[in-house]
Amino acid sequence: MEDLRYPIGRFTPKGAPLTPEERTSFIERIAAVPGELRAAVDGLTDERLDTPYREGGWSSRQIAHHIPDSHLNAFVRFKLALTEDVPTIKPYDQEAWAALGDVQGSRVGASLALIEGLHERWVALLRAMTPRDFGRGLTHPEMGRIDLDFLLGLYAWHGLHHVTQIVKLRQREGW
Repeated sequence: MEDLRYPIGRFTPKGAPLTPEERTSFIERIAAVPGELRAAVDGLTDERLDTPYREGGWSSRQIAHHIPDSHLNAFVRFKLALTEDVPTIKPYDQEAWAALGDVQGSRVGASLALIEGLHERWVALLRAMTPRDFGRGLTHPEMGRIDLDFLLGLYAWHGLHHVTQIVKLRQREGW
């Protein structure tokens, strides 16, 4: 039986350092997310946007707002790791963020515009990075020291993971 929480499976990190081919693939995966998210929510009514993808799960609206929230944090984390010596980042409560007023009942178009601009900048940064840059790291209070190769893989997975939740919901419901 398919695990609705993880329609593409759980994140499994690659070994570090990543190969140039793996990095390129992950960067292209990140570059594709804005268009994939736009296609996933295209034509959904408010009622459908507010339908959870699984029992107890987020709605497509919450997912559409969560992806840019999360990726904005990732972009800042990359920039911090590239400009500071192993900075300690601040985690955030994604469940609490998903319940805030800028998510509940808000147009997904605002988040689609945000993710498009954000990913344009983020992908430009990623493509300009050297192999040495990807070895730079940060300290996550819950995960310890992690390098940018790890974060690249994580966020390549993250976007596809959430877009697929919306796509699978549409398939199951025949939307």
